[in-house]
Amino acid sequence: MKKLSKHLSDLKSHYDFVVVGSGYGGSIAASRMSRLGKSVCLFEKGKEFLPGQFPATLAEAAKEMTISIGKESKEKNGLYDFTVGDGISVLKGCGLGGTSLINANVSIKPDPRVMNQPEWPSAIREDLASFYDGLDKAWDMLKPNPYPENQNGYPVLHKTQGMRKSAERMSEEFRLLDINVTFENKNDNHVGISQPKCINCGDCVTGCNVGAKNTTAMNYLPDAFNHGADIFTNINVQHVEKTEKGWRVYFNPMCTGREVFDAPDMFVEADNVILGAGSLGSTEILLRSAQKGLSISGFIGKRFTGNGDVLGFGYNNDLVINGIGLGKKATDRIAEVGPCITSVIDMRNRTKMEDGMTLEEGTVPGPIRGLMAGMLVTTSRLFGKNTDRGWGDFFKEKIREITSMIRGPFFGAVNHTQIYLVMTHDDGNGEMVMEKDNLKIKWKGVGKQEIFKKVSGELYSATEALGGTKIPNPTWNKHTDYDLVTVHPLGGCNMGDDAAKGVVDHKGQVFAGKSGTELHKGLYVMDGAVIPRPVGTNPLLTISALAERSCKIIAEDLDYVLDYDLKPNLEKDAFPNLKPGVQFTESMKGFFSLDETKDYNQGFEKGKASNSPFEFTLTIKSEDVDSLVGIATHEAGMFGTMLAPALSKFPLSAVNGIFNLFIKDSQEPDRKTMQYNALLLSQEGQKYYFIGFKDVFNNKGFDVWKDTTTLFITIHEGDSVSGKVIGKGKLIIQPADFAKQLTTMKALNTKGKVQELKAIGTFGKFFAGNVFETYFKKLGR
Repeated sequence: MKKLSKHLSDLKSHYDFVVVGSGYGGSIAASRMSRLGKSVCLFEKGKEFLPGQFPATLAEAAKEMTISIGKESKEKNGLYDFTVGDGISVLKGCGLGGTSLINANVSIKPDPRVMNQPEWPSAIREDLASFYDGLDKAWDMLKPNPYPENQNGYPVLHKTQGMRKSAERMSEEFRLLDINVTFENKNDNHVGISQPKCINCGDCVTGCNVGAKNTTAMNYLPDAFNHGADIFTNINVQHVEKTEKGWRVYFNPMCTGREVFDAPDMFVEADNVILGAGSLGSTEILLRSAQKGLSISGFIGKRFTGNGDVLGFGYNNDLVINGIGLGKKATDRIAEVGPCITSVIDMRNRTKMEDGMTLEEGTVPGPIRGLMAGMLVTTSRLFGKNTDRGWGDFFKEKIREITSMIRGPFFGAVNHTQIYLVMTHDDGNGEMVMEKDNLKIKWKGVGKQEIFKKVSGELYSATEALGGTKIPNPTWNKHTDYDLVTVHPLGGCNMGDDAAKGVVDHKGQVFAGKSGTELHKGLYVMDGAVIPRPVGTNPLLTISALAERSCKIIAEDLDYVLDYDLKPNLEKDAFPNLKPGVQFTESMKGFFSLDETKDYNQGFEKGKASNSPFEFTLTIKSEDVDSLVGIATHEAGMFGTMLAPALSKFPLSAVNGIFNLFIKDSQEPDRKTMQYNALLLSQEGQKYYFIGFKDVFNNKGFDVWKDTTTLFITIHEGDSVSGKVIGKGKLIIQPADFAKQLTTMKALNTKGKVQELKAIGTFGKFFAGNVFETYFKKLGR
């Protein structure tokens, strides 16, 4: 599979559309807007994962866990993002593909009654055909299909048979679900991506290392890429600001070390912004934007819902379930575990819609299977309720428990455990607020709502049919005040007919005030945040349908007709040859003067005398350290921010940067330079071109420190070196900043400590070798 993300140094100064987030809403927006021929930039907070790069062990999974407890980790963007709330907590995905990377990819249509509820804008309720048209478009791209029992080598699964038995005992409807998983080898799928078939390993929710799961990284995102979208990862968008010409998006590049220098945010300009960062992410961005002056509805953050999510276990059943993922034990052979979710007991056909629910089975992914035996034994004793009796059954259960403890989760009680995920209808009255610049979820007592007692009863019935012990979500008990955990957060920027009823209108466009129907031109939300109520089942298809509908309307508003034809991609899909790279962040400070255009030292002195400081924080990044040291130009990408009050009272963004390390002087072979070139963007709309160099030359005296920490700078008008020179100066690295710089040095695209140390060592050896050659070699002659 091709790598979709670009180096941030490739960022343009302006785009027609900036899309934030790459889950179902964001990826659909990027695909559809790029199909209009518009310039599109997509920002994703998380990293890009290719098949084979997802965690396969508990240690690897632990490194990808980010836990936010009232204080966000500003520099952590693990794949598994867990936000602890008051009353309800949220687990979501963070990576290129959003939560689609770690969900079960179930595509299920909402109960028609859900879409007719009064919480929806009248434009949707009165034109449901447009919603279902969007649903069909999403279906065509996501390619859902049921698990192929007894076809093409796929066996009937034990866990599915368990669900059939539970449904029969409960007198409820059972069926196989449509899931976004590929069950046939495809050299090129409908957007040109090579996808192998599912091997039934059961590791869907820690990330599919096979590539068979139809995440947005397998369809909408490659489609956006094929149509020219620029995709950037490790970008944490902070807020948006309205400008005279459109929008300014402020962001922080993550995992660069910029935070140790307290560097300011970067920014990019756009005509339109589409927020698709999820219920929590999009709400946080708008809340922070409102704090900084953006006029929006007072409904922001309200109507949050966990979609009635409930996790439960049918522990130590009489039947084998085989619901434990294989992790590194997986082979190319089709296993007997199966995709995470394959079937449903559908109980939505209740007279009262709010009493309905869907009950689905799941698997425990391989990386965390080692935790299950101890956790299930403990919680079964604390909160479990056995559904059958008798001494014979008691001894069998104990033998299975001991077997799991001794032989592991593939045997005994754990292998006889059914995992359940239920979705129903809570009252949707949760709230998200900002406290000390961090998002907080507040919904005390949500787990005490009557519907969750009914869910508990249905879980007992499903478990009773299999002769097991029903265990609730471990947080759902009186000691924790019946707290919930959801994997389907919705709301926060809900749709409404006007600003008194919602944050956005029926197409996701943001209302421009506390009341009325005035809209912010070019600002949209397109993800689960806009859904104004629980859906009562897996919401991905509903989110996708609404996003497709919104994109079609936006295109029509721009007098365009969306072309949905899937043309063959001419570029052959191939797994990228990722090579070890290096990255570090550097901060330098000094002075420059707009009254000096010839002499660097004079520029420094004049700038110092007139209090005209200049400083930067720049990240140098090479995706191939061997090329960096081996090619004559020794080139790497560069991006960051600069502070120069004489040019702008705000931080300048440095983009399109190029760094060259130890370039030999053609006139003086013993002299080398380190070169810095970047385009500077000001919030006032001005552009400047920055050129800097370090003169590495052995003058009289020992000047290696001075030479490698002094940068001579020139500022040009406009966006290139051909512009008029308007100022010169000099920057230096302070010893304290150099010490910080050393902490930012990191290896890229490496597996394990050995590769990591080798990559850094290659860079260090080249740097030290050039220093030795310049300053010490002559001493030995």
